[in-house]
Amino acid sequence: MRTGKVRYLGVSNYGGWQLMKALAVSDAHNYQRFVSNQIYYSLESRDSEYDLIPASIDQGLGVMVWSPLAGGLLTGKYRRSEKAPEGTRRVDERWQEPPVRDPDRLYDTVEVLVGVAEGRGVSPAQVALAYLLRKPGVTSLVIGARKDDQLADNLGVADLTLNDEEFAALDKISRPELIYPYWHQAHFAVDRLGPGDHALLDQYVAA
Repeated sequence: MRTGKVRYLGVSNYGGWQLMKALAVSDAHNYQRFVSNQIYYSLESRDSEYDLIPASIDQGLGVMVWSPLAGGLLTGKYRRSEKAPEGTRRVDERWQEPPVRDPDRLYDTVEVLVGVAEGRGVSPAQVALAYLLRKPGVTSLVIGARKDDQLADNLGVADLTLNDEEFAALDKISRPELIYPYWHQAHFAVDRLGPGDHALLDQYVAA
């Protein structure tokens, strides 16, 4: 940064405690802080909501989402009890990332995703991307289209905004279990929550 080769610093794939430790070291020594946090986040996996999204909001980091379509799982091509289409990377058994821990929840989510897409006359991929763009803290999506038509379709999300009912349906079906200490906070610390806490807990308190 001192020589002008780097303009801003970002981090990717840190744990929440690692991110906060790095920021604390920066603050203690007057180093340049991270300003962006690139994370895996999608309707298939919302683990980042436990720590990384709240920490980013609290510390003022922009959130850049990689693999927002979960490696193609949220394109509508993969459905329950249907064979993966030829020519897609899920046909290759070596492809194991991102991992799918709960296939049933994934396919339940895809069904709702496809339903919303059909109702709006858009692709499931656009709906999955639009969902993330409504989530707290998310500033940009890193799309990884392999073909021109995929890129054009992904960019179409710029003209799509989900309504409250559509967003709530997707939010509910894909919602992860509330782990400790967050279920305890949701019951006993609601009056002491900050902006970062609200990004995770509001959906459970409201539910």
